[in-house]
Amino acid sequence: MNDNLPVSGPSGAPRIIARSDHPISRSSVSQNALRVLYRLKEAGFEAFLVGGCVRDIMLGHEPKDFDVATNALPEEVRRLFRNCRLVGRRFRLAHVVFGHDVIEVATFRASNAPAQSEDPTREEEAEADAEIGEAEVADAVEAEDEPAGESRGTDRLMHASGRILRDNIYGSIGDDVWRRDFTANALYYNIADFSVWDYVGGAEDIAARRLRLIGDPATRYREDPVRMLRAARFEAKLDFELEPASLAPIATLRHLLAEVPPARLFDETAKLFLTGHGVASLRVLRRHRLLEILLPEVERYLRANPDGLVEQLLVRGLANTDERVATGKPVTPTYLLALLLYGPIAAAIEQLPPQRWHESTAISEACDVALRQAQQRLSIPKRVFFGVRDLFALQPRLEHPRGRRALRLLEQPRFRAAFDLLQLRASLGLASAEVSDWWAKLQETGIEQREQMVDAAPAPAAAAGEGEGPDTTSRPRRRRRRRGGRGGGGSSGGGGGSAG
Repeated sequence: MNDNLPVSGPSGAPRIIARSDHPISRSSVSQNALRVLYRLKEAGFEAFLVGGCVRDIMLGHEPKDFDVATNALPEEVRRLFRNCRLVGRRFRLAHVVFGHDVIEVATFRASNAPAQSEDPTREEEAEADAEIGEAEVADAVEAEDEPAGESRGTDRLMHASGRILRDNIYGSIGDDVWRRDFTANALYYNIADFSVWDYVGGAEDIAARRLRLIGDPATRYREDPVRMLRAARFEAKLDFELEPASLAPIATLRHLLAEVPPARLFDETAKLFLTGHGVASLRVLRRHRLLEILLPEVERYLRANPDGLVEQLLVRGLANTDERVATGKPVTPTYLLALLLYGPIAAAIEQLPPQRWHESTAISEACDVALRQAQQRLSIPKRVFFGVRDLFALQPRLEHPRGRRALRLLEQPRFRAAFDLLQLRASLGLASAEVSDWWAKLQETGIEQREQMVDAAPAPAAAAGEGEGPDTTSRPRRRRRRRGGRGGGGSSGGGGGSAG
């Protein structure tokens, strides 16, 4: 690739990188994406792959999805594809559906972005490579109800703060590029001649592993504060360095994230931690002081207990999650929230009288406190809210197996996630390793052997603590043994709710 070619300005032509000078091959592109590209081309429209898929192929990675940009209007795309549906009110997009594979098609959008040498005005930027889901729908609904302080265009709505609420004004590819966020995400692969169009020096930034915002960074962050989280995500995911001009405004603008709809922040949190780079995301969020805006109670606890057992548990749990993603195993936001809120739940337990620290009701109350605090920033779905409660409520029952009742725990829908949490805690001395190993063996044995094992269930020893929260792994007060029960009995402690 010839890196000495000039980078064009807003009013200039793109640098066109010929097929022989870039690594993108049609063999790297999904067959469904190629079908969409070729049908658009055959119908007389321009058709480009754009965004993260182009970036990932240039980095030698396998894209998880493929996005298309075109000059065809959404309604024209729908007429071309019987398997197409139009989605989104905030940003109108076409989804061409091939079973479980969805190719997102975005129409080029107009922009009034100035040259980078001029004083910038508000830019209209629609993230055509964004995933449209519950967060976008919630954001679109909110846009309809925005109060005074808005400016309206033909189909454009902006808040007085500069945040884009709705944007469906279409333009050319030369306009569209200035509405994207980072240069590395603004490369266009042209199906007509297999070239790559680069308006903003994205190819050079990818080669240098540099993350750089297009346009004035402060303006771009004000338009959409979520770009600060996207910067953190790409920095963690790609192992890129956020260049100084794009980093500097975060220090004074990160508070704007508090104004973003909670449903969208929940979606971004899942992308940060559940896509295979959770450990790096945690490190980057804390370095840029974004975690204190996203989850203030989590940051407060980690800062008060640096390098403690809770932080070790969180990092180790995120590392396990990253490994699961890498091997194609499922991951859930419920388990993620249980990891992130482990410390705040411990802190909530500490606020209760010590005699209640081992009660199951105390654990549930602590979970409610921590989850409601998190809901001030994130819109936590009910299934996740109650799922986190279930994971912690099952901890004392797992730590103190009671005869054949233990077998019924294996049938609980959240048993596996609760066991994973127990195993994680045991690896750090926050729960009995003997009990954890016993549960692991119980799952591997046949039905007859299981009945023999439950008759000899181990009594958990107290786990070592570190002074971070109450010792909820200690054995409960002895109670009268019920018929058929063995081991701990009674209302066991809230082992999952504290640092031990």
